[in-house]
Amino acid sequence: MSSSGTVHFRHNQAILAAAIIAFIGALPLAGARWYLLPVLLVPLAVGVWAWRAGTDADARELRLRALLGQRRISWDRVVGLAADPRGRAVAQLDDGQLVPLPAVRGRDLPRLVSATGQDLPGTAG
Repeated sequence: MSSSGTVHFRHNQAILAAAIIAFIGALPLAGARWYLLPVLLVPLAVGVWAWRAGTDADARELRLRALLGQRRISWDRVVGLAADPRGRAVAQLDDGQLVPLPAVRGRDLPRLVSATGQDLPGTAG
């Protein structure tokens, strides 16, 4: 779902560029022997992760995207947002679980909250 009210957070795209360069650099090695072909999977996986992983937020839910899957969390379950000591954003759920939000920094929390269209109690940033 990519409505205009959705806010997207992604990792720095320099990671994707580095993965492409690493893939091209690994081609001669992988082409030397057939059993070295799996070497290409490492930069390929990093590239797909850099392109796909992150957090999407809209008025209904948070969508946490990873390399191979995603997790949806309704805003009803979120009781607080904060930054951890390293500056990464985390969401506290109603069951007490702390969920790290991929690609969201503490300074991005106001933009994340604006996607909900409302104020969330316990928001820090």
